[in-house]
Amino acid sequence: MATEHNAILENREKLQLSGVTAIDSFDDRAVVLYTNCGQLTILGRNLQMQQINVETGDVTVEGEVQAMRYSDRDRTAPTGLLGRMLR
Repeated sequence: MATEHNAILENREKLQLSGVTAIDSFDDRAVVLYTNCGQLTILGRNLQMQQINVETGDVTVEGEVQAMRYSDRDRTAPTGLLGRMLR
């Protein structure tokens, strides 16, 4: 899995992430995931997870991105189904 975390936001419509270790939850207004740099919450409208690469930790989110917030909470992912998939 990637050791670096990158976030590339294109026109507030397409967010490409690397270094994702787990996905906690997602719906059309919020995506909460864990990265090598801590927990990341993405807020917006019509958010959709377009690509998830379990092997590399790459994730693409599309929709209207309104905010991205990092938290220094524990960087280890929960052990839910998606968390286990991305470990």
